[in-house]
Amino acid sequence: MPSSSAPPAEPAAAADASPRPRARAAIEGLHAYVPGEQPTWADTARPLRPVVKLNTNENPYPPSPRALEAVAALPAEALRLYPPPASDRLRAAAAAALNHPAGRGFTAKSVIGTNGGDELLRLLITAFCEPAPMAAGSGPGTGGIGLTTPSYSLYGVLAGIHGATATEVPRDPDTLAPPEPETIAAAWNATGSRLGFVVNPHAPSGRREEAAWLVRLADAFEGLLVVDEAYADFADADAAGLVAPAGDARTDVLLLRSLSKGYALAGLRVGFGVGHPSLIALLDKARDSYNLDAYAQAAAAAALADRTHAEASWAAVRGERTRLTAALRERGFGVLDSQSNFVLARVAGGPGEARRLYLGLKSNDVLIRHFDTPALADRLRITVGTPEQVDLLLEVLDGLR
Repeated sequence: MPSSSAPPAEPAAAADASPRPRARAAIEGLHAYVPGEQPTWADTARPLRPVVKLNTNENPYPPSPRALEAVAALPAEALRLYPPPASDRLRAAAAAALNHPAGRGFTAKSVIGTNGGDELLRLLITAFCEPAPMAAGSGPGTGGIGLTTPSYSLYGVLAGIHGATATEVPRDPDTLAPPEPETIAAAWNATGSRLGFVVNPHAPSGRREEAAWLVRLADAFEGLLVVDEAYADFADADAAGLVAPAGDARTDVLLLRSLSKGYALAGLRVGFGVGHPSLIALLDKARDSYNLDAYAQAAAAAALADRTHAEASWAAVRGERTRLTAALRERGFGVLDSQSNFVLARVAGGPGEARRLYLGLKSNDVLIRHFDTPALADRLRITVGTPEQVDLLLEVLDGLR
């Protein structure tokens, strides 16, 4: 997501210290990703007035008991030995989950397990993107990434780390709807973008584009289209049919999935990529050795297999999302329809009032997200919580207005 504050200043070197060796120019000038505020577990679990954390889109409900049992069942040897190098059980469980309820033909060869969805993004950029030329007068770089803005800010950060360029296509400033797919593709193609990133459902708006829209974009784009489905579990439909062996089986589309949101495993950092086996095999060449620890693999495989538990939490979030949207609209906020586990609320008083409400909620131990960027400064992103958390949010909001 767009960062809400400037990166921390680098500590000054001691006067008698030797000069720090200079890093690559791309790193020296990089604006690093700034995550949302993360209180301690003690703060979020304290019995009296716990911190209500509605700022980083975690699932408000606990993970599957089977995930906890799977971790508890691991022997001490799981700590001593390296984990399974290819995450075979996780990949098989992910394929089975993707084949539900109707078989789509996915197998473990259609899946790569990663240390959160963010590792998959890094693998993609490493595998496909070229660093931009640094020589003066060499012209714009090619072989970078394309995206629509606003979007998940880590895309640009990872491209910057690699030294690759990012071609940004702005969304509608009011609705955050994207331009026509062919317009987006033309802009990306003009700079030779190798990867095009689309979050679907979109972050931070929560809107979802239909599969037909994605097909048009993939058809027009000359690179690999990456559909980031980190929030797909809360949506009415997904895009798995585009890459399913029993579906379109496209080799120019890759899906990203995460267990942080839908499966309540953000603390373990587990994600996976879904695509044609030839793409998966290519990415596997760039994957870190033993990239997922044994506990993450065991918990994730068990959580993916517990469909009943997962679907119950998704349904609860969808229901509370509807209530939160209606309650905010009744209070004068402009809230876009969301297919995710968060809502984006526009504040009538503009950026200053949005920041005042954000700070007021924070002072009452209710954390939400305010992005100090031109496109989003008058909006607040609020994670859908439990009914009790939403009630408290609304109560504090009413007291601030």
